Amino acid sequence: MNMLPLKSWATPLVIGAFTISAVTGLLIFFDLEIGIIEPVHKWLSWLLFIGVLLHALSNWKQVTGYLSQKTGIGVISAALLLTITSLLPIYGHEEKEHGKENQGKIALQALESTSLENLALVIKTTPRHLVRILDKHGVVVNDTSLSIREIAKSNGKVDKELLSVLLRPLKTTDANTTDHD
Repeated sequence: MNMLPLKSWATPLVIGAFTISAVTGLLIFFDLEIGIIEPVHKWLSWLLFIGVLLHALSNWKQVTGYLSQKTGIGVISAALLLTITSLLPIYGHEEKEHGKENQGKIALQALESTSLENLALVIKTTPRHLVRILDKHGVVVNDTSLSIREIAKSNGKVDKELLSVLLRPLKTTDANTTDHD
């Protein structure tokens, strides 16, 4: 069986995958997400990754040559530094994510600022049941009309943690318990 040499198809694979990634990436950048642009960009990026890996392996001598030059080391180091920096949670704490409103964050903030009574209505239980859950976690609730944020603050807790405790799936025995507050 005569296999084509790796170089004969690794480079065309990189060129093709790069073309797909570049065009779909630019369209996404300019918010022209028509058709299946976003999934094509995400999934076919694997082709680019595999193609570059195979291309580097088939040209290993040249790759090691770049790693022995100051310019090559500088460019590769800058790319690695940028990649690592992009993974840090420095950004993304705003109301908008990728130019779009972060609906999950907005919903979370709304729940944190609502009263325990209103939260009970939303999750179809009673304020008394939620008070019992919080009590089990060492949280004292003096007034169910206080917001989750206010209850957390008065107990020296983080509001997101409190909300997480309250939104855990109810056990079937808990769900069947009916308090009529």
